[in-house]
Amino acid sequence: MPRRRLALLGALCLALAACAGPVYTTRADPKVVLRELDQSAITSGEPSLPTRNVLYEHGLFEAFDERPAAAIAALHRAMVAAQGDQDMLFALAELSFLHGQATKKKDYYLAAAVYAYAFLFPEKAGDPGPGRFDPRLRTAADLYNWALILSFRAANGSEVVPQGGTFELPFGRLEVAFDPAALRAGDRELFGFIPIGELEVHGLAMRYRWPGLGAPLAASTRPIDASRPGRDLVAPRLKVPVTALLRIAEARRALVQGEPLTSRLELHLAWDAESVSIAGERVPLELEPSSALALSFTGLPILEIETLGFLGRLTGVLADRPPLVSSTPYKPGLIPVVFVHGTESSVVRWAEMVNRLQADPEIRSHFQFWFFQYDSGNPIALSSLGLRDAVSAALARLDPEGKDPALRRMVMIGHSQGGLLVKMQVINSGDQFWDAISKKPLDELQLSDKTRELLRRGLFVKPLPEVSRVVFICTPQRGSFVAGRNIIRNLVRGRRSTTCPRITTSS
Repeated sequence: MPRRRLALLGALCLALAACAGPVYTTRADPKVVLRELDQSAITSGEPSLPTRNVLYEHGLFEAFDERPAAAIAALHRAMVAAQGDQDMLFALAELSFLHGQATKKKDYYLAAAVYAYAFLFPEKAGDPGPGRFDPRLRTAADLYNWALILSFRAANGSEVVPQGGTFELPFGRLEVAFDPAALRAGDRELFGFIPIGELEVHGLAMRYRWPGLGAPLAASTRPIDASRPGRDLVAPRLKVPVTALLRIAEARRALVQGEPLTSRLELHLAWDAESVSIAGERVPLELEPSSALALSFTGLPILEIETLGFLGRLTGVLADRPPLVSSTPYKPGLIPVVFVHGTESSVVRWAEMVNRLQADPEIRSHFQFWFFQYDSGNPIALSSLGLRDAVSAALARLDPEGKDPALRRMVMIGHSQGGLLVKMQVINSGDQFWDAISKKPLDELQLSDKTRELLRRGLFVKPLPEVSRVVFICTPQRGSFVAGRNIIRNLVRGRRSTTCPRITTSS
């Protein structure tokens, strides 16, 4: 009988002797039984039943409680002798993670990620891997994802710091290569990586999580060159979903052979890729889009923005907010959907809708989402002119040569007053607006050239050719009990806080 089997038989005899006693069952609620079957280092902070079995089989169950580091080392040697046995690899991943939590040692967290990766991805076709119904498959992915976050967590505990270098492991070293160019996304750079899998989300009815491999993060962005904003409309506060992936070269073979482990730390933006190729298979990346969206609005003084924006009293950074922002960098071939909020409102009010739209793979593969923000107390003509100018400027900036036909199929969605702004982009007003307020032609009034041009552009409108479809939500197409017969006056009224002049005309 092989030496390994003799050792295993001896360990089993010791385990059976320790468990001598009556054997029986009691009936229980299936939920209780399932909780026991499903317990793991991830869900309950205790070893799963498969890992407990491995500890018993090798006579290490009590040893792990008393001397966990020594028990893990002994199990590692047994795994090497067994040529990378997958049951032991899973147990080592779970036990290393638990010991890392108990000691706060990053080398055990990183070891857990290595063991989990080796368990998930056998290098050779003949090597056994977890079956698609094996519950350890999802647990191992969660162990890997969480361990990766803890391995690269900053000293303050709130962020993850992607970096390369040589990292110590309980059984050797791991070389991690990291290209700083991965921190670049178009004309912007990524920074401030927040682990979002551990955040609670409030204010969204639906929370979308795309299970897969990799540490789900949310990163802030900033222009690489502040003097050159680049070809994108990314909102300054936007937190973009990113997945960190540690790709370990031939992890199982290197563990068995005792060779140095090499790896590459990758960052994958949600809008660039949703899966990667590992060991000849497509592996989905773990993403938390709802969490990243909610984090973007965390700490934002929403009521202040909406109220003061309506009153025209926003100051500082809030007053200088860009009129048109996007939830992703510009990507040629995607049709822009421009959302326009209503009175005493803000872009935050679109969060629920965008959260749902982005979760649909068919929609997010064909559309990109833009948001117009404005002081909703301004005259409608002035705000609609601001929308027209913002869209025109964006098109000139993103596609100056007019090569992207998707930008000429724009969809606009307006809520309440926002619908009126949208409507102004698709109508040919002729002289109707002007005739409603004056019996004198515009050219006969004594006005400065600047004022005359502003009135001409705001009140004599033609359809914006790039807009192919509009959607109205609760829009007062025929006025409302609030606007009533003053809607035309509101269309052209002036305010001290705006550049639109107050006009008095005579019959």
